[in-house]
Amino acid sequence: MTADLAEPAARPAGLSADPILALEHVTVRFGGLVANDDVSLTLGERRSLALMGPNGAGKTTLFNVVAGSVRPTSGRVVFAGQDITTAPASERSRLGIARTFQITQPFSTLTVRENVMVALTAAGASMKDAHARARDYVDFVGLGLKLDDPSSTLSTGQRKRLELARALATRPRLLMLDEVTGGVDRPSIPGIIDTIHRLRDERGITLIVVEHHMDFLRALADEALFLHRGQVVVGGPIETVAAHPTVRNIYLGDADD
Repeated sequence: MTADLAEPAARPAGLSADPILALEHVTVRFGGLVANDDVSLTLGERRSLALMGPNGAGKTTLFNVVAGSVRPTSGRVVFAGQDITTAPASERSRLGIARTFQITQPFSTLTVRENVMVALTAAGASMKDAHARARDYVDFVGLGLKLDDPSSTLSTGQRKRLELARALATRPRLLMLDEVTGGVDRPSIPGIIDTIHRLRDERGITLIVVEHHMDFLRALADEALFLHRGQVVVGGPIETVAAHPTVRNIYLGDADD
């Protein structure tokens, strides 16, 4: 592995390592709809957080507030000690925030390597360096045998892995995963889980996960925040949140077992 892949982007001097992310009284309104209502959280470095809740709970909006595609109506977003509330997504990427998308959108006319090269050159690498370094990211996510294949030939699970490789190429400190197992055949899910474990445990990357697959969340997340109608119902260790009576009633539908 190259040094680029082995470590996330260097921490700016003088910043505390913990917490890496804080949301302070974040509210998001779309006209008369309150999508997030006074949401606060802190997330420590090298931790993993699951955003949980039924459809319409506000998970995706909160995810997008951190990613930079939605600006809060009120409240603050602080990353590594820096207020990024109004920072565009491009600036957040430079600071070390990356995301994947629920619906993968690789450049279908490019190879797997070339897709990762796009992310590398956007982060400042020369074409020559990007060509050489792309292999490390592709190998890490288990697509080495597909390196020079057109991305249009990949299965859904393989496209999800390519999404991870492209995100990793930006050398994130915080990686946000949007439905990373969505549409993936069940036999492929354990391999994706293992890869994501390695991101946190070996590479030190902090994770935020939006996912409906409960077994996946329990296998991956340290902590969870459960939202309902835009408000925080409960937060804490994932097993504690999953066992909460309100969560079981709303989300799991089995308060009795």
